[in-house]
Amino acid sequence: MPPIDLRSDTVTLPTAGMRRAMAEAEVGDDVYGEDPSVVRLQERTAALLGKPAALFVPSGSMGNQASMHPFVRPGDVVLAGAGAHILHFEGGAPAALSGVQVQSLGHDGCFDGADVRAAIHPDEAHYAPTRLVAVENTHNLSGGRVFALDRIQDVAAAARDHGLHLHLDGARLWNAVVATGTPAADWAEPFDTVSVCLSKGLGAPVGSVVCGSETVIRRVHRARKLMGGGMRQAGFLAAAGLYALENHIERLADDHAAARQLAEGLAARGLRVDPAPETNMVMFEVESPAAFSAALREREVWINPMGPGRLRAVTHLDVTSDDIDDALTRIGAVLGAGSP
Repeated sequence: MPPIDLRSDTVTLPTAGMRRAMAEAEVGDDVYGEDPSVVRLQERTAALLGKPAALFVPSGSMGNQASMHPFVRPGDVVLAGAGAHILHFEGGAPAALSGVQVQSLGHDGCFDGADVRAAIHPDEAHYAPTRLVAVENTHNLSGGRVFALDRIQDVAAAARDHGLHLHLDGARLWNAVVATGTPAADWAEPFDTVSVCLSKGLGAPVGSVVCGSETVIRRVHRARKLMGGGMRQAGFLAAAGLYALENHIERLADDHAAARQLAEGLAARGLRVDPAPETNMVMFEVESPAAFSAALREREVWINPMGPGRLRAVTHLDVTSDDIDDALTRIGAVLGAGSP
Protein backbone atom coordinates (compact mmCIF):
# COMPACT_ATOMS: atom_id res chain seq x y z
CA MET A 1 0.00 0.00 0.00
CA PRO A 2 1.28 3.51 -0.76
CA PRO A 3 2.62 5.53 2.16
CA ILE A 4 0.62 8.46 3.48
CA ASP A 5 3.08 11.01 4.78
CA LEU A 6 1.59 13.32 7.43
CA ARG A 7 4.86 14.22 9.16
CA SER A 8 4.97 17.79 7.81
CA ASP A 9 3.95 20.03 4.95
CA THR A 10 7.66 20.23 4.09
CA VAL A 11 7.59 16.75 2.48
CA THR A 12 5.71 17.85 -0.63
CA LEU A 13 7.21 17.26 -4.08
CA PRO A 14 7.17 19.91 -6.83
CA THR A 15 4.13 19.65 -9.07
CA ALA A 16 4.48 19.19 -12.82
CA GLY A 17 3.72 22.87 -13.40
CA MET A 18 6.28 23.91 -10.81
CA ARG A 19 8.93 21.69 -12.40
CA ARG A 20 8.27 23.30 -15.78
CA ALA A 21 8.59 26.75 -14.26
CA MET A 22 11.91 25.76 -12.70
CA ALA A 23 13.24 24.28 -15.94
CA GLU A 24 12.36 27.40 -17.91
CA ALA A 25 13.53 29.96 -15.32
CA GLU A 26 15.70 32.92 -16.30
CA VAL A 27 18.74 32.94 -14.07
CA GLY A 28 21.74 35.08 -13.21
CA ASP A 29 24.10 35.57 -10.28
CA ASP A 30 21.99 36.57 -7.31
CA VAL A 31 25.00 37.51 -5.17
CA TYR A 32 25.46 40.32 -7.70
CA GLY A 33 21.70 40.96 -7.65
CA GLU A 34 21.47 39.83 -11.28
CA ASP A 35 19.07 36.88 -11.12
CA PRO A 36 15.82 38.09 -12.74
CA SER A 37 13.72 35.28 -11.26
CA VAL A 38 14.94 36.08 -7.75
CA VAL A 39 14.22 39.76 -8.31
CA ARG A 40 10.68 38.95 -9.45
CA LEU A 41 10.10 36.66 -6.44
CA GLN A 42 11.29 39.36 -4.05
CA GLU A 43 9.16 42.03 -5.67
CA ARG A 44 6.08 39.79 -5.73
CA THR A 45 6.43 38.77 -2.08
CA ALA A 46 7.06 42.33 -0.93
CA ALA A 47 3.92 43.46 -2.77
CA LEU A 48 1.81 40.72 -1.17
CA LEU A 49 3.06 41.69 2.29
CA GLY A 50 2.82 45.43 1.72
CA LYS A 51 6.52 46.04 2.33
CA PRO A 52 8.96 48.05 0.20
CA ALA A 53 11.68 45.39 -0.09
CA ALA A 54 12.40 41.67 0.26
CA LEU A 55 15.25 39.17 0.30
CA PHE A 56 15.24 35.50 -0.77
CA VAL A 57 16.95 33.19 1.74
CA PRO A 58 17.55 29.43 1.71
CA SER A 59 15.43 28.48 4.73
CA GLY A 60 12.92 29.62 7.31
CA SER A 61 15.47 29.31 10.09
CA MET A 62 17.88 31.58 8.23
CA GLY A 63 15.03 33.98 7.54
CA ASN A 64 14.31 34.26 11.24
CA GLN A 65 17.93 34.50 12.34
CA ALA A 66 18.97 36.99 9.66
CA SER A 67 15.94 39.10 10.58
CA MET A 68 16.91 39.26 14.24
CA HIS A 69 20.70 39.38 14.08
CA PRO A 70 21.16 43.03 12.95
CA PHE A 71 18.86 44.39 15.66
CA VAL A 72 20.28 42.73 18.77
CA ARG A 73 23.60 42.58 20.60
CA PRO A 74 25.14 39.71 22.58
CA GLY A 75 23.47 39.41 25.96
CA ASP A 76 20.18 40.95 24.82
CA VAL A 77 16.76 39.37 25.35
CA VAL A 78 14.30 38.38 22.65
CA LEU A 79 10.67 37.92 23.74
CA ALA A 80 8.71 35.14 22.00
CA GLY A 81 5.65 33.00 22.58
CA ALA A 82 5.88 29.79 24.58
CA GLY A 83 6.99 26.98 22.29
CA ALA A 84 8.43 29.35 19.70
CA HIS A 85 10.15 27.81 16.69
CA ILE A 86 13.12 30.16 17.09
CA LEU A 87 13.77 28.69 20.54
CA HIS A 88 12.92 25.01 20.07
CA PHE A 89 13.67 24.11 16.45
CA GLU A 90 16.52 26.27 15.16
CA GLY A 91 19.47 24.51 16.76
CA GLY A 92 20.15 27.13 19.42
CA ALA A 93 20.81 29.71 16.70
CA PRO A 94 19.75 32.81 18.67
CA ALA A 95 22.46 32.08 21.25
CA ALA A 96 25.03 30.66 18.83
CA LEU A 97 24.74 33.29 16.08
CA SER A 98 23.63 36.42 17.93
CA GLY A 99 24.44 35.71 21.57
CA VAL A 100 20.90 36.47 22.72
CA GLN A 101 18.53 34.89 25.21
CA VAL A 102 14.95 33.96 24.27
CA GLN A 103 12.35 34.56 26.98
CA SER A 104 9.00 32.81 26.54
CA LEU A 105 5.68 34.58 27.07
CA GLY A 106 2.03 33.58 27.29
CA HIS A 107 0.38 30.25 26.55
CA ASP A 108 -0.21 28.14 23.44
CA GLY A 109 2.11 30.32 21.42
CA CYS A 110 0.13 33.52 21.97
CA PHE A 111 0.57 36.51 24.26
CA ASP A 112 -0.57 40.12 24.49
CA GLY A 113 0.73 43.59 25.12
CA ALA A 114 0.48 43.25 28.89
CA ASP A 115 2.75 40.17 28.73
CA VAL A 116 5.30 42.18 26.75
CA ARG A 117 5.23 45.12 29.15
CA ALA A 118 5.60 42.83 32.17
CA ALA A 119 8.59 41.04 30.64
CA ILE A 120 10.64 44.08 29.62
CA HIS A 121 13.66 44.41 31.88
CA PRO A 122 14.44 47.64 33.72
CA ASP A 123 17.07 49.87 32.16
CA GLU A 124 19.56 49.04 34.88
CA ALA A 125 23.00 47.43 34.87
CA HIS A 126 21.89 44.18 36.53
CA TYR A 127 19.47 43.31 33.71
CA ALA A 128 19.92 42.14 30.16
CA PRO A 129 18.39 44.66 27.73
CA THR A 130 15.15 43.62 26.03
CA ARG A 131 15.54 44.38 22.31
CA LEU A 132 13.09 42.43 20.17
CA VAL A 133 9.67 40.74 20.13
CA ALA A 134 9.07 37.75 17.85
CA VAL A 135 5.61 36.48 16.94
CA GLU A 136 5.01 33.10 15.23
CA ASN A 137 1.93 32.86 13.02
CA THR A 138 0.60 30.24 12.61
CA HIS A 139 2.07 28.58 15.70
CA ASN A 140 3.57 25.16 15.11
CA LEU A 141 3.68 23.62 18.60
CA SER A 142 0.15 24.83 19.31
CA GLY A 143 -1.23 22.86 16.38
CA GLY A 144 -1.24 25.52 13.67
CA ARG A 145 -3.04 28.05 15.82
CA VAL A 146 -3.68 31.48 14.32
CA PHE A 147 -2.28 34.35 16.42
CA ALA A 148 -5.26 36.73 16.27
CA LEU A 149 -4.69 40.08 14.58
CA ASP A 150 -6.10 42.16 17.43
CA ARG A 151 -3.65 40.53 19.84
CA ILE A 152 -0.79 41.15 17.41
CA GLN A 153 -1.75 44.82 17.26
CA ASP A 154 -1.77 44.96 21.06
CA VAL A 155 1.68 43.34 21.17
CA ALA A 156 2.93 45.76 18.53
CA ALA A 157 1.71 48.77 20.48
CA ALA A 158 3.58 47.61 23.57
CA ALA A 159 6.74 46.94 21.58
CA ARG A 160 6.59 50.34 19.90
CA ASP A 161 6.11 52.08 23.25
CA HIS A 162 9.43 50.59 24.36
CA GLY A 163 11.37 50.90 21.11
CA LEU A 164 11.59 47.17 20.45
CA HIS A 165 12.14 45.62 17.03
CA LEU A 166 9.19 43.47 15.88
CA HIS A 167 9.72 40.28 13.88
CA LEU A 168 7.06 37.96 12.45
CA ASP A 169 8.01 34.32 11.95
CA GLY A 170 5.37 33.83 9.27
CA ALA A 171 6.54 30.40 8.12
CA ARG A 172 2.87 29.44 7.75
CA LEU A 173 1.42 32.93 7.46
CA TRP A 174 -0.28 31.89 4.21
CA ASN A 175 -2.37 29.43 6.25
CA ALA A 176 -3.50 32.27 8.52
CA VAL A 177 -4.41 34.33 5.46
CA VAL A 178 -6.59 31.56 4.01
CA ALA A 179 -8.12 30.53 7.35
CA THR A 180 -9.24 34.06 8.22
CA GLY A 181 -9.61 35.84 4.88
CA THR A 182 -7.36 38.62 6.21
CA PRO A 183 -4.82 39.73 3.57
CA ALA A 184 -1.14 39.02 4.15
CA ALA A 185 -0.34 42.74 4.19
CA ASP A 186 -2.63 43.28 7.17
CA TRP A 187 -0.83 40.57 9.16
CA ALA A 188 2.56 41.96 8.16
CA GLU A 189 1.86 45.67 8.70
CA PRO A 190 2.89 45.98 12.38
CA PHE A 191 6.26 44.25 11.90
CA ASP A 192 9.71 45.54 11.00
CA THR A 193 10.68 42.18 9.50
CA VAL A 194 8.50 39.35 8.22
CA SER A 195 9.81 35.95 7.15
CA VAL A 196 7.49 33.73 5.06
CA CYS A 197 8.20 30.20 3.85
CA LEU A 198 7.67 28.89 0.35
CA SER A 199 8.63 25.30 1.18
CA LYS A 200 5.84 24.40 3.60
CA GLY A 201 2.17 24.63 2.63
CA LEU A 202 2.98 26.31 -0.68
CA GLY A 203 4.94 23.25 -1.79
CA ALA A 204 8.14 24.80 -3.20
CA PRO A 205 11.29 22.71 -2.66
CA VAL A 206 13.42 25.41 -0.99
CA GLY A 207 13.32 28.90 0.40
CA SER A 208 11.85 31.72 2.41
CA VAL A 209 11.55 35.46 1.82
CA VAL A 210 12.19 38.21 4.39
CA CYS A 211 10.30 41.49 3.86
CA GLY A 212 10.71 44.93 5.40
CA SER A 213 11.79 48.46 4.60
CA GLU A 214 14.68 49.03 2.20
CA THR A 215 16.94 50.05 5.08
CA VAL A 216 16.02 46.99 7.13
CA ILE A 217 16.47 44.60 4.21
CA ARG A 218 19.95 45.97 3.52
CA ARG A 219 20.88 44.98 7.06
CA VAL A 220 19.21 41.58 6.71
CA HIS A 221 21.11 41.10 3.44
CA ARG A 222 24.40 41.57 5.26
CA ALA A 223 23.29 39.05 7.91
CA ARG A 224 22.43 36.58 5.16
CA LYS A 225 25.96 36.95 3.81
CA LEU A 226 27.44 36.46 7.27
CA MET A 227 25.43 33.26 7.68
CA GLY A 228 26.47 31.88 4.29
CA GLY A 229 23.10 32.33 2.63
CA GLY A 230 24.15 33.97 -0.62
CA MET A 231 23.26 31.82 -3.64
CA ARG A 232 24.34 32.18 -7.24
CA GLN A 233 21.94 31.02 -10.00
CA ALA A 234 19.09 30.76 -7.50
CA GLY A 235 16.44 31.59 -10.08
CA PHE A 236 15.60 27.92 -10.53
CA LEU A 237 14.48 27.89 -6.90
CA ALA A 238 12.89 31.34 -7.07
CA ALA A 239 10.80 30.20 -10.04
CA ALA A 240 9.33 27.45 -7.88
CA GLY A 241 8.48 30.05 -5.24
CA LEU A 242 6.83 32.32 -7.78
CA TYR A 243 4.77 29.42 -9.10
CA ALA A 244 3.73 28.58 -5.54
CA LEU A 245 2.64 32.15 -4.80
CA GLU A 246 0.59 32.26 -7.98
CA ASN A 247 -1.01 28.80 -7.74
CA HIS A 248 -0.87 27.34 -4.24
CA ILE A 249 -2.14 29.94 -1.75
CA GLU A 250 -5.89 29.59 -2.23
CA ARG A 251 -5.68 25.80 -2.34
CA LEU A 252 -4.49 25.80 1.30
CA ALA A 253 -8.21 25.72 2.10
CA ASP A 254 -8.15 22.10 0.88
CA ASP A 255 -5.46 21.27 3.44
CA HIS A 256 -7.52 22.89 6.19
CA ALA A 257 -10.56 20.85 5.18
CA ALA A 258 -8.45 17.68 5.18
CA ALA A 259 -7.21 18.49 8.69
CA ARG A 260 -10.79 18.86 9.93
CA GLN A 261 -11.70 15.58 8.21
CA LEU A 262 -8.80 13.85 9.94
CA ALA A 263 -9.62 15.39 13.33
CA GLU A 264 -13.26 14.27 13.11
CA GLY A 265 -12.19 10.76 12.15
CA LEU A 266 -9.70 10.50 15.00
CA ALA A 267 -12.29 11.72 17.50
CA ALA A 268 -14.80 9.17 16.17
CA ARG A 269 -12.21 6.48 16.93
CA GLY A 270 -11.90 7.59 20.54
CA LEU A 271 -8.74 9.69 20.30
CA ARG A 272 -8.59 13.12 21.93
CA VAL A 273 -7.83 15.91 19.46
CA ASP A 274 -6.59 19.11 21.11
CA PRO A 275 -6.82 21.79 19.95
CA ALA A 276 -9.41 21.56 17.20
CA PRO A 277 -7.51 22.33 13.98
CA GLU A 278 -7.64 25.92 12.76
CA THR A 279 -5.38 25.33 9.77
CA ASN A 280 -3.48 22.27 8.51
CA MET A 281 -2.27 20.61 11.72
CA VAL A 282 -3.94 18.01 13.90
CA MET A 283 -2.60 17.38 17.40
CA PHE A 284 -3.95 14.27 19.10
CA GLU A 285 -3.19 12.33 22.22
CA VAL A 286 -2.12 8.72 22.77
CA GLU A 287 -0.55 7.00 25.74
CA SER A 288 2.73 6.14 23.99
CA PRO A 289 3.39 8.37 20.95
CA ALA A 290 6.60 6.61 19.90
CA ALA A 291 5.02 3.15 19.97
CA PHE A 292 1.87 4.37 18.23
CA SER A 293 3.91 6.15 15.55
CA ALA A 294 5.99 3.01 14.97
CA ALA A 295 2.85 0.88 14.64
CA LEU A 296 1.42 3.34 12.13
CA ARG A 297 4.68 3.31 10.19
CA GLU A 298 4.32 -0.45 9.72
CA ARG A 299 1.03 0.36 7.97
CA GLU A 300 2.67 3.13 5.91
CA VAL A 301 1.14 6.07 7.76
CA TRP A 302 3.89 8.47 8.79
CA ILE A 303 3.10 10.79 11.73
CA ASN A 304 5.61 12.38 14.09
CA PRO A 305 5.48 12.31 17.90
CA MET A 306 5.46 15.86 19.29
CA GLY A 307 6.25 15.41 22.95
CA PRO A 308 4.77 13.44 25.83
CA GLY A 309 1.41 11.95 24.89
CA ARG A 310 1.06 13.86 21.59
CA LEU A 311 1.28 13.23 17.88
CA ARG A 312 1.10 15.81 15.11
CA ALA A 313 -0.37 15.14 11.68
CA VAL A 314 0.04 17.78 8.97
CA THR A 315 -2.01 17.92 5.78
CA HIS A 316 -0.58 19.25 2.52
CA LEU A 317 -0.94 19.32 -1.24
CA ASP A 318 0.22 15.70 -1.67
CA VAL A 319 -2.55 14.38 0.60
CA THR A 320 -6.10 14.00 -0.73
CA SER A 321 -9.42 13.48 1.02
CA ASP A 322 -9.26 9.82 -0.05
CA ASP A 323 -5.80 9.58 1.55
CA ILE A 324 -7.26 10.85 4.82
CA ASP A 325 -9.99 8.19 4.72
CA ASP A 326 -7.33 5.56 4.00
CA ALA A 327 -5.14 6.85 6.85
CA LEU A 328 -8.07 6.70 9.26
CA THR A 329 -8.73 3.09 8.25
CA ARG A 330 -5.12 2.19 8.95
CA ILE A 331 -5.20 4.08 12.27
CA GLY A 332 -8.34 2.17 13.20
CA ALA A 333 -6.49 -1.08 12.49
CA VAL A 334 -3.69 -0.06 14.84
CA LEU A 335 -6.20 0.81 17.54
CA GLY A 336 -8.01 -2.48 16.99
CA ALA A 337 -4.72 -4.34 17.37
CA GLY A 338 -4.32 -2.83 20.80
CA SER A 339 -1.31 -0.63 20.08
CA PRO A 340 -0.67 2.03 22.78
